Amino acid sequence: MAITRLTDIITVFDSKWTYGDVKFGYDGEVNQDHDTQYPLMLVNPPESTIPVIYDGREEYSFEINFYNLYSQAAQSVVTLQKRWDNLQDLSNEWLDMVLKNYQDVTVEAYLNDESIEIERIKDTQNDKLVQIKLTFTMSAFTKCFRPVSNYPSDFKDLAIWLRADSGVTFDIPTKRISAWVDNSGNDNNVSQSTSSQQPLRYGYGGQDDKAYFSFNGISNQLESDVDSPILNNFTVFEVSKISAINSSVFGYSNSTGDSIDIGTENGGLYRARLTTEVPIELSLNNTINVVGKNHIGILKKENHSIDLHYYSVDESSLVSSTNYAFPSNLSFDDGKFHIGSYDSLTGHLSGDLQEVIVYNRALSDSEISDVKGYLNLKYKIY
Repeated sequence: MAITRLTDIITVFDSKWTYGDVKFGYDGEVNQDHDTQYPLMLVNPPESTIPVIYDGREEYSFEINFYNLYSQAAQSVVTLQKRWDNLQDLSNEWLDMVLKNYQDVTVEAYLNDESIEIERIKDTQNDKLVQIKLTFTMSAFTKCFRPVSNYPSDFKDLAIWLRADSGVTFDIPTKRISAWVDNSGNDNNVSQSTSSQQPLRYGYGGQDDKAYFSFNGISNQLESDVDSPILNNFTVFEVSKISAINSSVFGYSNSTGDSIDIGTENGGLYRARLTTEVPIELSLNNTINVVGKNHIGILKKENHSIDLHYYSVDESSLVSSTNYAFPSNLSFDDGKFHIGSYDSLTGHLSGDLQEVIVYNRALSDSEISDVKGYLNLKYKIY
């Protein structure tokens, strides 16, 4: 199908902005009802022309404004330029995802060369806000743009993609999270209906001032709505800051004793454990205490072997283990998985969580490097 209506483009714009609210309207309408979930994308009604009518091509000139809060209290924690930079990062990622949508040969659209302008504005509208204004011209029915960024969805067998900046249902006054949508497209969503067990969602202030979930280490945890999709080989990525020992970022267990546990052990070391009749457990060496450090952790299982990677601003490490008694064909899909605890009762996470990605295969070294590169580019861990 080709783009034939403005509604088609706006539908794509709307679907790719997953970080907060989106509105199609005018600047004066920003937060009129004081119920906006930030960051906000406001798409102004565009001007358009059909320069060559017989070619069936239409040029839309868009002005899109992106807003985020910047209160007086925030100024002692994060600089104004950092808040602007991160808002610009979200707008750039959004535009890249929009353009990726039009890579299909049957959908033809492109960004006109040198048409993008970016303007930074502060202290605007009905709140204390920072603003990025993005203007560009998009032509339908002609294709020339090829984005080059790598995203987790570019690699096959993506099973779970949970990100704190996207797909979150939470109460604005209390910040309590009730649901988190899986961005992989597989509906492996997680949720929590019990108020006392709901972690808190902050739209900024995490690593590199990005959105994050805060877990209290006592009761907070999210449980999958359906059984875990994880099969016999897998790769798990997680971005978090663990603030205590014996904390689990990601956990799975079933009634027969099969389990996955990623987090810290009682000495504050980063640890991954897989169990069945025969356990495999890995901990980073005792010179790396990960408590209180923002990091990227990666657990890879391939048949009888597992690798555990860890990356932070001052440390990187890889430990491996092979146990041929561990069944290579064992799947981890006969029970719920948990975010922020081991089994909903133990190992509650004390700390901050920003992203969890799971693939249903052992990724190659180059694929791991690409996904890790995406995470580090986004969160600037090291």
